[in-house]
Amino acid sequence: MDLNFYHKTCSDFEEFLMHSCPKIEGFHPYFQNAFWEMLLSGGKRFRPKLLLAIVSGSIPSLAKNAFLPALALECLHTYSLIHDDLPAMDNADLRRGHRTLHKLYDETGAILVGDGLNTYAFYLLSIARLDEGVKIKLIEELSYNGGIGGMVIGQAMDCYFENKTLELEKLELIHLNKTAKLIASSLKMGAIISNLSIDIQNQLYDFGLKLGLYFQIRDDIIDATQSESQAGKNTSADGNKNSYVNLLGLQGAKQNAKDLCVQIIEMIEKYDMPIRKNLEDLLSGYLLQGDE
Repeated sequence: MDLNFYHKTCSDFEEFLMHSCPKIEGFHPYFQNAFWEMLLSGGKRFRPKLLLAIVSGSIPSLAKNAFLPALALECLHTYSLIHDDLPAMDNADLRRGHRTLHKLYDETGAILVGDGLNTYAFYLLSIARLDEGVKIKLIEELSYNGGIGGMVIGQAMDCYFENKTLELEKLELIHLNKTAKLIASSLKMGAIISNLSIDIQNQLYDFGLKLGLYFQIRDDIIDATQSESQAGKNTSADGNKNSYVNLLGLQGAKQNAKDLCVQIIEMIEKYDMPIRKNLEDLLSGYLLQGDE
């Protein structure tokens, strides 16, 4: 299977996402439009593309069946961005080149849209055209790594320890949870759908943890070096946070990212074709590049 199939799968998924906003009953003046607004405003669909890289590279006939799990990942990720941007957390004005939801509407609406996307993600998994046992494993994976076993506790630690300098080991633990575990889960969920061995599932998860840490360091570098227009979101926002740039300095953070990049490339080379080709293609625009 060549890369054209993977590219077509990702293109078809984007079209699927654009037309998948659910009908929400009621007479709220803006909730229906707001619910899908951040998904429609762009995004790289990185986590769905990781899942689809594994499925389309393993069992191409299941690629379309993986669209609902891929959409579930994007919904959960988008909810996390909406909540991260709230006044109680980052108090951001800009996301994906657009005004944040609490600025477009109000804080209450943004909180509830985030809540809705979070729970809708698991509804999508429940109705996927997959074996019931596979769906249960996907729900287990996403709920744990996207919740108290990963993203939520990572965000909680990150917020609590603002204005307190942490050692590198604790900073890495925060970002393994906050960022890396959802990326790792995206790969593992693709392996679960493809019925790959437990060993391969775990290898992909470990690869995703490395990839997630790399992305976090890269994001910290972007925050320190790019303008809002370049990044499409608020930058220079990490001054009071534990970031790799604040802890290691800009050059130290860049060296850390470079070292991780070498490890990631070595790990990719161990995978069989066409998974390897799909991952190389997806990551070619990110590894050691200057913008996310």
